[in-house]
Amino acid sequence: MQALVVPQAGDQQLTQLKWIERPVPTPQAGEILIQTRAVGLNPVDYKVIESGVDAWQYPHTVGLDVAGVVRAVGPNVQGFAVGQRVCGHGNLAVDGSFAEAVVATASAVTVIPDTVSFTQAAGSLCAGLTAYQAIFRKANLNNVHTVLIHAGAGGVGSMAIQLAKVAGKRVFTTVSAAKQDFVRQLYPDTLIDYRTENVTQRIHDLTQGQGVDLVVNTIGHPDADLPRLAYNGQLVCVLDTPTQVPASQALTVSNLDLGGAHRSGNAAQVADLGQMAHDLLALEAGGQVSPLITQVLDRRDIVAGLQDLAADQVVGKVVARFDA
Repeated sequence: MQALVVPQAGDQQLTQLKWIERPVPTPQAGEILIQTRAVGLNPVDYKVIESGVDAWQYPHTVGLDVAGVVRAVGPNVQGFAVGQRVCGHGNLAVDGSFAEAVVATASAVTVIPDTVSFTQAAGSLCAGLTAYQAIFRKANLNNVHTVLIHAGAGGVGSMAIQLAKVAGKRVFTTVSAAKQDFVRQLYPDTLIDYRTENVTQRIHDLTQGQGVDLVVNTIGHPDADLPRLAYNGQLVCVLDTPTQVPASQALTVSNLDLGGAHRSGNAAQVADLGQMAHDLLALEAGGQVSPLITQVLDRRDIVAGLQDLAADQVVGKVVARFDA
């Protein structure tokens, strides 16, 4: 089979990736083999290439998100059969999804609803599951009325806006002027141009000085969000966490590492990846959310797509298709 690989240790540039012929993997206990139909492209894909991962063996196949058809089922797997349409978010420590076939942990995979396409499913995974975990796993929404979501035009931010609106919350989002038309289709309550506006002051004005109940930070620099939070506020961080949290505000800070579940050794957390994917795709099948795919590439253009992501030239989601 053809696979897009990091050829050897020390190859940390996107231009060094190569398509090569690799053996079709065999699913082991608890695994399934998926014939790839579509893959999602994510910032983490180029970031781990640029940094390298100690656990990799070379050549290493890159990619985390896959949608396709079950081709084989390993021992001790229940609930899956050859021919089913499935998708899942993988483990970055092992060979990934940018290949004609990929082995996946069965519990982290879900069946794709009939009304959801392979490209839609592939585009709903890494960013969509990160947003889903932030809103419905990390945050306690019982006393949350207002939410600030950073980078509303990105894959995580755009899905988080939709999920927060599904949950009935008042949503503010930071987004540059050039990307605001894209984000308006999601109907956030307020768009804040972080390049020209004082975000903290705008939040204070919008909340009558109280601050927001929840911040989903996808951009880093989380200390800047602390004065934007209301008393008992919650901060969910996809990247760094704050260096110091003032006790006087009774704040809750959560760190999110979606794919870390695969490396945790906790089978229940791995299985929750599959459960979250199931629940998110059910919302998508019901027309309540969308991965907002803006580009569908041929698999041969994956490197170019990753380069666009690295250059911040993308809004929404980019997906690559593997034709049957």
